[in-house]
Amino acid sequence: MKFLTDEKLLIVGAAGMIGSNMVQTAAMLGLTPNICLYDIYEPGLKGVLAEMDHCAFPGVNLTATIDPAVAFEGAKYIISSGGAPRKEGMTREDLLKGNCQIAAEFGENIEKYCPDVKHVVVIFNPADVTALTALIRSGLKPNQLTSLAALDSTRLQEALAQEFGVQQCEVTGAHTYGGHGEAMAVFASQVKIEGKPLAEMGLSAERWEEIKHNTIQGGSNIIKLRGRSSFQSPAYNAVKMIEAAMGGEKFTWPAGTYVNEGKYKNVFMAMPTVIDATGVHFTMPEGTAEEMAALDASYEHLCKMRDEIVSLGIIPAVKDWATENPNLL
Repeated sequence: MKFLTDEKLLIVGAAGMIGSNMVQTAAMLGLTPNICLYDIYEPGLKGVLAEMDHCAFPGVNLTATIDPAVAFEGAKYIISSGGAPRKEGMTREDLLKGNCQIAAEFGENIEKYCPDVKHVVVIFNPADVTALTALIRSGLKPNQLTSLAALDSTRLQEALAQEFGVQQCEVTGAHTYGGHGEAMAVFASQVKIEGKPLAEMGLSAERWEEIKHNTIQGGSNIIKLRGRSSFQSPAYNAVKMIEAAMGGEKFTWPAGTYVNEGKYKNVFMAMPTVIDATGVHFTMPEGTAEEMAALDASYEHLCKMRDEIVSLGIIPAVKDWATENPNLL
């Protein structure tokens, strides 16, 4: 099998459902023969390693460890799902304190063991602030670390495809920006159905509100249907993000990225992005006045979550970030 790179890919949280699916997806896509599985739950980790070995992926060398020094050493690409999952009745924000503490340790492991890492993807909730925490603690440049935000947009795309009876790929411009949570901003003005603007498709305002609501509650709906938080879709999208960073097909769905320009300051938020071998690059969203107001409200929500983890002592005050990470001047 021909691989994109032979550099080390580390999957953090590999014993979990998202993590194990990421291992399998990375191996199936032929990203690298050098995949390391890391988790603190050793029985589950051994089970995943056995399952992956039983797949008999040609040329893939899988290793597994519960030792962070071994896991992070020499890693050039990392995806982490190593936080607590969301359960029924919980919001992403309910996971704030515990998962941000995990994210802080994750960032410290990067700084200590693999400061030369090329790209990191954080996908455990609330992803906007766990990624921010990891960035501050890791010392990485902002374009080296992203968070998963594409699922909100793919859920919107899927809902519109079902509404109009078209293939999902025939729906373009279906994007959400801002926070990956209840306060996300859902944009309609750029959507096209088989090349035709959504505004010309006769969708009522009431039906659009229903679709928007269902998009925002997409993750909760998966939990109700399956009895657990989603794992296949986040695993696939996260691996596609790291594939792009390895020099593969560019990732053009919205991703969470560090933003500190214009009126949006010192937050991680979903933006129009492209991930390629040089990292993540974003532009400012374009939308109607109503859509931009929703994005502003989402930004304010992100600021409140950021300020909460500052108050908990998990990250320092904004003015002190550059002391921990000089790349955040």
